[in-house]
Amino acid sequence: MDALTATLALMRLEGLGIGSYWQLVERFGSACAALQQPPESLSRKLPDRARTQLAEFQRIELDGELGQWALAERQRCAEECVYLLHCGDDNYPALLKEISRPPPILYVSGAIDALALPQIAMVGARRATRAGLDNAEAFAADLAAAGFGITSGLALGVDAAAHRGALKGGGKTIAVLGTGVDRLYPLRNVVLAEEILAADGAIVSEMPLGTAPEAGNFPRRNRIISGLSLGTLLVEAAVRSGSLITARLALEQNREVFAIPGSIHNPMARGCHHMIKHGANLVETSDDIVQHLHGFLEGMARQPGLFENTDVALDPNIPDEQRQLIRALGSDPRSIEQLARDTGGDAGDLMAGLLQLELEGLVEQLPGGYQLTGSGAKTLTALAE
Repeated sequence: MDALTATLALMRLEGLGIGSYWQLVERFGSACAALQQPPESLSRKLPDRARTQLAEFQRIELDGELGQWALAERQRCAEECVYLLHCGDDNYPALLKEISRPPPILYVSGAIDALALPQIAMVGARRATRAGLDNAEAFAADLAAAGFGITSGLALGVDAAAHRGALKGGGKTIAVLGTGVDRLYPLRNVVLAEEILAADGAIVSEMPLGTAPEAGNFPRRNRIISGLSLGTLLVEAAVRSGSLITARLALEQNREVFAIPGSIHNPMARGCHHMIKHGANLVETSDDIVQHLHGFLEGMARQPGLFENTDVALDPNIPDEQRQLIRALGSDPRSIEQLARDTGGDAGDLMAGLLQLELEGLVEQLPGGYQLTGSGAKTLTALAE
């Protein structure tokens, strides 16, 4: 019996989690050896059914419940073109293998070669601001074009923007799921997942085929997102969020953590500021990340001028009233009352101007006010020159 089949069988024991799996392997040397141990040697924390399963396996091996499930899982993966990577395989991602108790098995749909790329994880809020989504897409596009794989969790918000940015940049992106690779979640991103695969990216999970979205699975997958990557970029996040968990895991894994700062009035920037206070690298451009990790990009082709600061061409058709409004918005969210005070305009005219800027993608509405989007911020920079 090979290591992959033995690992699948051992992981199928009732109540056996990642921690218990590695305890058994570290104690007995391998999954094969663990399967041959007396059932009473299993942890007392495991249910009696696990001992029954192990005893049956030792009597009839692959003809029993554990063996039959392992063989059937391998067959299902073969039929659905899903790779199974055992942690001892040469193709298993080297960085992921370095973390504490890595996934014993990875299920990979798509281009397995994408996992060999130097990767940057990008995480953030599901309900990110328009500016946050713009930043996620722009950073991902630049980094992907520079040769990094962009790794995220296929969630709504920043995750999806990062995947789309990588595709826009002509690079590859890896989506790590908290479900089976055949149970794409959320359903709103099924088309995005198909685009990732079409662009020679990959969809990855440690969960068996058919695993449904369960709340407990998603914190577990966060360690894979950070573990696959050289560094993790936090785009926008609240102080209590899954994104911050991923960033903290990256620090624990001795990986680099980067964070984009934001307005002190934006609650979605507080998680980034918290991580910067606790050791994350403050970044303002994608080139900050490239320069920090330049040693890993040696020999990779970079598009000329990709990360150079380029001037934004100012649309000459922007009316003076809108230019004044963009300047008044500045870099922080502003209420109608504040804008009226700063511009001297009345509320009706301001609302009309803000609506027009919103339609043009330069402004977004927040609870209690407005702020510039990423495109709006670039326009503000051009106005200042």
